[in-house]
Amino acid sequence: MIMKVLNYISEAFEELKTNTTWPEWAEVQRLTIVVAVFSVLFALATWGVDELFAKSIAGFFSWLKA
Repeated sequence: MIMKVLNYISEAFEELKTNTTWPEWAEVQRLTIVVAVFSVLFALATWGVDELFAKSIAGFFSWLKA
């Protein structure tokens, strides 16, 4: 059983070395920046929608109390 697992891991690493096309370092850096920017934008959009709904719900309940 252990030999099967070790053989599988060894074959997986061999495949990663020989059959995988890795991007150039400059492309990795560029794509990392793109992902970081979109992550920040998505986080800000999510925060904005959350704030909008929170204020809407708070306003609705304060209107019900009045």
